[in-house]
Amino acid sequence: MTGDSTLVVGSGLIGTGIARCLARAGGPVTLVSRRPPLLPPGAYGARWAALDATDARDCRRLLSRLRPERVVLVHGPSDVTWCEDHPDEARAAHVTVAETFAALVPDRRIIMISTDNVFGGDAARNTESTPVAPANAYGRAKLAAERALLAEAPRSVVLRVSLVCGHEPADAGKWLNFFASCAHQLLRGRPVEAPDDHWTTPVLLDDVAEVTAALLRTRHPLPPVLHLGGPDRVTRVEWAAVIAGALGAPPHLVRPVPRARTRYASRPANACLTSEVLPNLPPIGRITVRGVRAGARLLASEFTAPAPPAA
Repeated sequence: MTGDSTLVVGSGLIGTGIARCLARAGGPVTLVSRRPPLLPPGAYGARWAALDATDARDCRRLLSRLRPERVVLVHGPSDVTWCEDHPDEARAAHVTVAETFAALVPDRRIIMISTDNVFGGDAARNTESTPVAPANAYGRAKLAAERALLAEAPRSVVLRVSLVCGHEPADAGKWLNFFASCAHQLLRGRPVEAPDDHWTTPVLLDDVAEVTAALLRTRHPLPPVLHLGGPDRVTRVEWAAVIAGALGAPPHLVRPVPRARTRYASRPANACLTSEVLPNLPPIGRITVRGVRAGARLLASEFTAPAPPAA
């Protein structure tokens, strides 16, 4: 594969969402990961290839064969709790992949998806000029990967993204994104405990994918670091209440709890991102980043639609 092609490294929720968006727009798209993704890329016009992105020789062979014009890095362990328990492994995985691609294709447009966990959580909103102070091992690993990439690949861009919401099946075999986790529990009549002291700026998967695709396409110079968050600053329990309302679930199923009592204890209290520059960039100005209510209305039908009949 040559020419106007894109390589997406990582086949989780965000990587798959970006690959689907790029495939719809046309041009060859290859998704790579150690294991095949749940949704076969052929179903939406992309390809999949097996790759251990921490193996530099495997990466070199793949890049030599595909010769992509653009690369999206959505790599490394993203379970914040797991990273807290395995900080050295988390850092090695994130940094190694960033260093490898920066060394092998330093002249290509590389976009690395990063996180709000690079901030300590003291500020109500974090912009590109807010000083970094990672809240946890995941944030430290991502920040180290950001620096490794930007040091060696001058056309690369770090896109820090707030909590991403999108559809995932209940049997995905992984920890689900917050929206999906709440939706599946609420539709089964189960209570949802959510922190009332953890603020975030949720962003729809489709909006993340569209912004990423626009950044990949532009020929304009781009800042090395950009932020993408949704327009609404909410606590997790407020967000869960919006999800319940969109699904028609009883509001009493949503129960506020302190962050310290949940798996979110190591997250920054204010996991909120806003951008000083992204909305003013030429490729982004026409994209509407939707808020939690619009997002909940859009996603609700994906969780309440009848399952397709068995083959």
